[in-house]
Amino acid sequence: MKKRLFIGLIAFALCIIFTGCEEDDEEFVNYSPIDYDYYFEDEQPELTETTKQLIRQYHQNPTEENYNKLRQEVIKNYDAVLAKKNAKLAELIEETAGRPDGDKLVEELEAIIQEMYDSYWERIDSTMLRFTDPRFLQWNIENAANYEYIPVMGAGEHVYIKRTPITNKEYAEFINSTGYRTPSNWRNKKYTTGEDDYPVNYVSYIDAEAYCNWLTTKDGINTYRIPTETEWEFAAGHMPKDAAFNCGVNDGRVSVYEYDGITRGAHGAIDFWGNVWEWTSTARTNPKSLGVKGGSWKSSRTDCRTENRKESRNQDKVYDDVGFRVIKVLN
Repeated sequence: MKKRLFIGLIAFALCIIFTGCEEDDEEFVNYSPIDYDYYFEDEQPELTETTKQLIRQYHQNPTEENYNKLRQEVIKNYDAVLAKKNAKLAELIEETAGRPDGDKLVEELEAIIQEMYDSYWERIDSTMLRFTDPRFLQWNIENAANYEYIPVMGAGEHVYIKRTPITNKEYAEFINSTGYRTPSNWRNKKYTTGEDDYPVNYVSYIDAEAYCNWLTTKDGINTYRIPTETEWEFAAGHMPKDAAFNCGVNDGRVSVYEYDGITRGAHGAIDFWGNVWEWTSTARTNPKSLGVKGGSWKSSRTDCRTENRKESRNQDKVYDDVGFRVIKVLN
């Protein structure tokens, strides 16, 4: 949107020079920029002290009464988020009145809010699964960088996710070990020099499964697989409001560590949003149409949202903007 406004201003300047049309477009150039992220992006709000206390109380004494107290607090907190979103919608309607694309921007935020209402109880249940996970109070997110696999709170206490998407270097180890075919953008069976930590792309879901099977055999104890959409969402959490990531700015992929220490998922894994879409094992319209999550460098910021469940790809095909990360299930 900001790019369109910039182009509009250039067009206006040319109009003044060549046609003297400043009077007709005076209202347009007086529009002040809108901070769209303020209206559209989800947040990972800090837990309130009351919520923390109720979580500790439940873990110390996991009774039905303590569970219900925590659940009521979760509902209260979610209602507050909805109220805040509705207030932002009212602000946006007022600020975009009469502006180019104003109706479209309002419709986008209305759709997000409606989605939050439609998934109301699903979100409540998901939050409760996270908060009551046996690992919740034991896990220190500040130490996440020390681990290759991060616990996925709420998905089962044996489920862990790779801290980053699979990189070129990691995928090359698989190819060198098995002789598996290389991605079509590699030359002479090698990826571009200097892109060790770039997320591997041009890999189908079938290729990603083959990589997981190799990891499982190599490990000999634990099982590796592609995450379901729900597991991916548990691991990511809501996209932070002020998150920085590779989206709609760069011309392609960047290192999976580019925003390490700036933007992270719910439990400390990184590079969930932007860079490349990530395969999930969840089918969309047919068994071969699988959900992908997180957006890519090509995506709009709103399309990168964790809650976006509209994007899919054919499991048999490869794409320049799709990669993957893996789940580790402890035996």
